[in-house]
Amino acid sequence: MSLKKASLLIVLILLVDQVSKLYIKTHFVLTERVEVFTWFQILFVENEGMAWGTKISDFVTFISDRTAKVCLTVFRILAVIGIGYWLNLSIKSKSSKTLVFALALILAGALGNIIDSVFYGVLFDSSSGQVASFLPDEGGYDALFHGHVVDMLHFPMWSGVLPDWIPFYGGQYFTFFEPVFNVADVAISTGIGILFFFNKRAFRKAENEQKETIKTDISSLESHSNP
Repeated sequence: MSLKKASLLIVLILLVDQVSKLYIKTHFVLTERVEVFTWFQILFVENEGMAWGTKISDFVTFISDRTAKVCLTVFRILAVIGIGYWLNLSIKSKSSKTLVFALALILAGALGNIIDSVFYGVLFDSSSGQVASFLPDEGGYDALFHGHVVDMLHFPMWSGVLPDWIPFYGGQYFTFFEPVFNVADVAISTGIGILFFFNKRAFRKAENEQKETIKTDISSLESHSNP
């Protein structure tokens, strides 16, 4: 995959992600839901931390939630820089299309959530009990780097009380699939899934292609040196 195609894919995912978030943020009140199907709902929630709402301060108790939030956002930015470098290097070295495609998905998703974390706090006012306004006169709901990630995709495929014979969770009410996520999360999960399940195709194929390129270059040099 060329740099142009990878860039186009990243821009497309970013557009879909941000347009969906902007629509939800400016049309839904926090926790409002719309049932599309029994197994699929649009549910507006905001995530202040990492995946599944986890916060760094849940593990590192000696720092405040706000400091942890900034640390998380800075870490995400550094991670995006690293992934972007890896993607550019993979394209230049003509690595497998599978690897480049997966990295482009991960980069696009990470960028999408970083935009929320960095800017949404100053671009919108609160969604609690009201529909948020874009660029409110009174200012946003928080400072730069303290924005909340907008999530809206919910797939409660099954809900009910689990049988008593199930260890640990037996007799408890359970919903599958409980987490709420967004388009950026889908892109990241898909990219990571590709790298995990198609590991050989993503990496070994790339190595083979590089070896073939080296062999071709050597053969070309030999043919020129032996007229």
